[in-house]
Amino acid sequence: MRTLIAVTALLLAHWPTGPLAAQAHATMGHAGHAGHQATPATTDDSAFRALQQRGKGTMGVDQDASRHRFEDLPDGGRIELQMRDADSAGIAAIRAHLRQAAQQFTDGIFSAPDTTHAMTVPGTTVMAARKGTIRYTYHELPQGGEVRITTTDAEALAAVRQFLAFQRSDHRAGG
Repeated sequence: MRTLIAVTALLLAHWPTGPLAAQAHATMGHAGHAGHQATPATTDDSAFRALQQRGKGTMGVDQDASRHRFEDLPDGGRIELQMRDADSAGIAAIRAHLRQAAQQFTDGIFSAPDTTHAMTVPGTTVMAARKGTIRYTYHELPQGGEVRITTTDAEALAAVRQFLAFQRSDHRAGG
């Protein structure tokens, strides 16, 4: 019992509190929590800024002015991209990007996410190999659009979930 009390006291003595804890919590974000919005990049986060810049080139919209969601669903998932504010040019760019992404993904081509993330994105190798078992459907949303991903293939479903989890984490986006 004394050991448990000593360990608890030690942990509490070193538990982060105050402004530094809040800053660390905000910097880590809540990637993967459904409905939570993206955490804006901090000025010292050069890797995230580089990702945002590559994303702007790939998607045609300012990443800070738009909102990503990568949601797991029982039969696959969905990728949502919408402008935060009314911006007809941004909305049109998002819609064009997502229509093209849905077609490229259908064809087993994942060059847009690979370019944005400067690597082969986890899950895409299997998604390309199993392309015949996965369906990608584009839908317009008020401020942009979404790509709905569906499959009944267990291997493809695992790859889709891996892809979406990576996207959530790297984009610091909600579920």
